[in-house]
Amino acid sequence: MRVLKFGGTSVGNADAFKQVAQIVARARQEDPEVVVVTSAMSKVTDLLIASAKAAAAGDRRLYREAQEELMARHQMVAGQLISDGVERAALGRLFESRLANFERLCRSVEVLGELTARGLDVISGIGERLAAPLLAAVLRANGVPAEWVDAAELIVTDNNFGNASPIMDLTTQHVNRRLRPLLHGGVVPVVTGFVGATVDGINTTLGRGGSDYSAAILGAALNADEVQIWTDVNGVMTADPRIVPDARTIPEISYIEAAELAYYGAKVLHPKTMLPAIERNIPLRVLNTFQPDHPGTLVVKEPKPSPLVVKAISVIKGLALITVEGRGMLGVPGIAARTFTAVARVGANVLMISQSSSEQSICFVVRESECNAVVGAVEAEMARELAARHIDRVAADTGIVIVAVVGAAMKGTPGISARIFTALGEAGINVIAIAQGSSECNISLVVAQGDADEAVRRIHAAFKLGEK
Repeated sequence: MRVLKFGGTSVGNADAFKQVAQIVARARQEDPEVVVVTSAMSKVTDLLIASAKAAAAGDRRLYREAQEELMARHQMVAGQLISDGVERAALGRLFESRLANFERLCRSVEVLGELTARGLDVISGIGERLAAPLLAAVLRANGVPAEWVDAAELIVTDNNFGNASPIMDLTTQHVNRRLRPLLHGGVVPVVTGFVGATVDGINTTLGRGGSDYSAAILGAALNADEVQIWTDVNGVMTADPRIVPDARTIPEISYIEAAELAYYGAKVLHPKTMLPAIERNIPLRVLNTFQPDHPGTLVVKEPKPSPLVVKAISVIKGLALITVEGRGMLGVPGIAARTFTAVARVGANVLMISQSSSEQSICFVVRESECNAVVGAVEAEMARELAARHIDRVAADTGIVIVAVVGAAMKGTPGISARIFTALGEAGINVIAIAQGSSECNISLVVAQGDADEAVRRIHAAFKLGEK
């Protein structure tokens, strides 16, 4: 059994839908049991979210224009790819119903002047609930028996709206009860990605890009042989090809390497995707919808031996480095705990931590958009220490990036850091901070944003990642 997930660009227009239908048809020839997971059409989720936020600000123009645009985009695909008039009419009624509900929801948000996380989940998941019925109809038009299924019937989550987590035992029960009969009947279920529902049936979402996560959850629940992530690139690459022209596709990579790259900015996979796959030891394969014969990247527990010590380099931009420093911190217990309690209080995510061996400073990285709130929270928490000069300052440096150098084989291999710093030193690039986890799978460097691209190119060249 295979689970095939198609991203937004893979269902971006009529040509893309047609390509997806051919891929699914070919997959069924190789494996009779295929489950499809689809994202919303490209840029639809962004439009839905922007419309909801505009409605909360009292602007009704955007959501009304969005309603017309979404109807036109989905009807255009149906008109080009579905010849059956009855099928097209049924789809049209479904689109009208979904988009009328979208307008009602936005009107309610406008009247209340408030957009809750729960309300945003309902609105932002509408794109998948338009795309899945459309893709199922396109598959049927191409001779593939298919039925769309709302993931709210399948994936049971907690109530952490906007970033929900699955309750796997209940999800597994629902998935097998709903999808197994379809699969045994030769029907391809086309499931909405990104969305789920609480035990009480309240709509949730799994976080932006969560359709990958949806596919992995379904794969784990069904104990699939493989989960395929179909996107618009040829797998996981050694670096962003827009930065490094000679970047190449990595044939195989481990779960932990893929997870590190996803966390540190590589957008090919959703960071949580590996979790269900690891639990069931299910291979993930990243493939290109528009070059379906390319082998892509296989993500497994234990990849085949590779001469590459470093596998890939990724970058997160738009960050700020927060430093808490003072001679009075030396030997004082609880400073770090209080610092990060304050950070958690404002809901900020810490991407990297580094502490001097003298214990006189702690620095950590957060999103630049969270910088002011984090500094304010830490200063409030340490007000007594700041007044007594036990802590000299809480400072923020903006315009920095994290460059993450990833490779499981770095563990136990001497000289990796030396090669990195030599490459950067020759380019005159200053490293502001450094961190390495105990797994030794990732070395993270903080550099100025203006140095980021050159840093990636220099490290990529130093480890000869562009060579075949």
